[in-house]
Amino acid sequence: MLTRLRAALAAAVIVALASASISCGGGVFGKQYEYEEDTTIALDGSATIVVNASLAALATLRGLEVPVDPNARPDRDKIRELYSTPVTSVTRVSRPWSRKGRRFIQIRVTVPDVRRLHEAAPFAWSKYDMVQKDGHRVLTHVVGPSAMKPGALKNFGWDGSEIVAFRLHLPSKIVYHNARDLDTNQPVTHQRGNILAWEQHLADRLEGRPLDMEVRMESQSILYRTLWIFAGAFTAAVVLIVLLVWWFIRRGGSTEPMSA
Repeated sequence: MLTRLRAALAAAVIVALASASISCGGGVFGKQYEYEEDTTIALDGSATIVVNASLAALATLRGLEVPVDPNARPDRDKIRELYSTPVTSVTRVSRPWSRKGRRFIQIRVTVPDVRRLHEAAPFAWSKYDMVQKDGHRVLTHVVGPSAMKPGALKNFGWDGSEIVAFRLHLPSKIVYHNARDLDTNQPVTHQRGNILAWEQHLADRLEGRPLDMEVRMESQSILYRTLWIFAGAFTAAVVLIVLLVWWFIRRGGSTEPMSA
């Protein structure tokens, strides 16, 4: 019994550490992400964007004035100001953490219309569009050149194999997408939770190689369809109960009384 308990505790610790690694930008299955944009988008175009990135990546890829010295503590209020614009609102700036001699930070941003996101300087390289076409909602996201500075790879200890990722959490059933595996260049299936990811090596992103993303999805959200299914099931259950009650009353009413 004690051995089983110890094994269960060890498994729980491993899962917790793995989850912490992913949430802090450590990557999935050993991948090292230097910059991530994780976007949860609604059918009306509103979105929540979570950026996990090293300060070096923010300075080099986005040209933001943030401290890149690993011994310097970033001013979280200043970072909040950089991401607060007429089209975006900042809901959280995390405490920094370190990996491979670089400081990382997480910024959570909301935007009422993702099609205007490029108006915010930190996201100026992104151009989103969402249109209705052939009965589907078509979402496109084009990422343009970075604000590369000469000698970036050498200055921050990068070798170019680090990964830059753009993830989309989508609201309805996906009928087409052009996401491909970074290593094999083969089409990938969306992850559980309707998540798709497009990745580039840092060297390619620094050189400004374009990244074109396209998704076609149903015009009705998964949540909306699920609510209708539950509503239909509930209605059917109520109707069944009413019919059963009516049947029992009718049966009881039609039973002849026993003679004395």
